[in-house]
Amino acid sequence: MAERHPAPAGAKRKTLIMSNYLLCATPIQGHVAPVVAIARDLVERGHDVTVLTGSRFRDAVLATGADHRALGGIADFDDRVMQDHLPDRDRHRGIAKLRYDIETIFIRTVPDQARAVEAAVADLAPDAILVDAAFAGILPTLLDDPASRPPVLAAGVIPLSQSSTDAAPYGLGLAPNASAVGRLRNRALNTLVQNVLFRETQRLANRTMVELGRPELPSFVLDLSRLFDRFLQLSPAEFEYPRRDLSSNLRFVGTVLPPAPVSGPLPEWWSELDGDRPVVHVTQGTIDNKDFGRLVRPTLDALADRDVLVVVATGGRPVDELGELPANARAAEFLPYDQLMPKTDVFVTNAGYGGTQYALSHGVPLVTAGDTEDKPEVSMRAHWAGVGVNLKTGTPSADAVRRGVDRVLADRGYRSRAQVLAMRIRRYDTFAAIEDELETASAAARLTVG
Repeated sequence: MAERHPAPAGAKRKTLIMSNYLLCATPIQGHVAPVVAIARDLVERGHDVTVLTGSRFRDAVLATGADHRALGGIADFDDRVMQDHLPDRDRHRGIAKLRYDIETIFIRTVPDQARAVEAAVADLAPDAILVDAAFAGILPTLLDDPASRPPVLAAGVIPLSQSSTDAAPYGLGLAPNASAVGRLRNRALNTLVQNVLFRETQRLANRTMVELGRPELPSFVLDLSRLFDRFLQLSPAEFEYPRRDLSSNLRFVGTVLPPAPVSGPLPEWWSELDGDRPVVHVTQGTIDNKDFGRLVRPTLDALADRDVLVVVATGGRPVDELGELPANARAAEFLPYDQLMPKTDVFVTNAGYGGTQYALSHGVPLVTAGDTEDKPEVSMRAHWAGVGVNLKTGTPSADAVRRGVDRVLADRGYRSRAQVLAMRIRRYDTFAAIEDELETASAAARLTVG
């Protein structure tokens, strides 16, 4: 059953009609955080909200004033120990690793997710459902007759996955090319990905749907964004590839930035951020931070002799696990990004979507090093938008990091383009747009029933 917590103080204006919304999120920090932020806003606007996600996120959900329902079975995994859920992951590389992740995390969990969704819908009778774009457990509901189910919307918490003749398939990390030659390339690559590389993934997804009493998917498994009643991409349009064949259900609504975490005293070295040296921030986030040798240590080594201040966030791991720090480096387990990013000149990142958008919302240019999950796609979008240098690997050498940082610091164009993107982001009223879409979908459904 759902658990309730008192609504937070300082609520926003109340809507005239209170609606009942079910929000669903894959229990991975980068997927849950924006959904929780949306839940908080909807509660403050006067709506009744329930969030269905992993049990480890219970307290975070309840703190918003929303109710929490836990997933069950293999769907209720702990993303902090992903190696326990992906035992064979290190045997794969490149597109094979992406395929393994999709099958293991997002498809094999569908039956347990779907049962949780069906139970929540039966108990709550929500006016509309909003899921993170990778929450595949909504598919059985989505494939039902629209007249027999609530409206189903999705929030794009990762780069937009939608096949196109103007862009290469999702997962390859290739720049878009809409020229005549490029469109031929894209068609050939789409055929390869759909009919060869992801053939077994498609079969697994279709078999899962049939076992749940639904028809096979009407589209390619990575094109599910086309199936939702509305798909709300959490990004400015300028950070996504232009495509002439985008689905009509798509709307860019800007970036959801989670509220600044409650933190303790700032580190004693914090005032150094206001010095004359450029500030370079590096982190591997909270999930892919088991091996600091992938990105953090190469960055420390790369910049040890540079006249910069290197600031490391370990994502919760003890600072002493970094080893000896160079004289120009400072570190903490967590840092308040709302205060750090305005002082940062370059963000060296493994290209998590949320962290990247947080940096860009403050006009901070990037050096990206991502080679798993959606990170090659994030890295290429940063390169394509001219706001960062893509190192095209998740394990760059110190020399590669040094060249990337030097390039961004030397070429003011990166920061200028990042600042322009920050202005674009500020033009969106993201939370209002999300509420508007939910309310519009709910109202349309009520008229249909009536």
